[in-house]
Amino acid sequence: MVLDARDKKITLGDYVRYVDTGTIGEVIDTRTRDGIDWVKIEKTNLWYRSKLVELLDEKDLKKSLDDGDDEIDIEALKEKALDFENYDMDSSVAEGGG
Repeated sequence: MVLDARDKKITLGDYVRYVDTGTIGEVIDTRTRDGIDWVKIEKTNLWYRSKLVELLDEKDLKKSLDDGDDEIDIEALKEKALDFENYDMDSSVAEGGG
């Protein structure tokens, strides 16, 4: 039996949300390997540890669909991080009051 982050049973066809990014998708496969439970989400076709997803009920799913699927754009985050790394810091720009 595969359980989610809240210890709810996950079965094929259930919808889950990956808690780190908010990705929502239908569970198309489950497996247990080396004592760790995994679910495969149809939307991304990736495997997720079951303890890092939460099972959505109809109310949660409807709310998520109504709000729009606010997925994180990984490429945009990488670009922002790169821009920040290239940002020049200059100690002569401002002085503290005193």
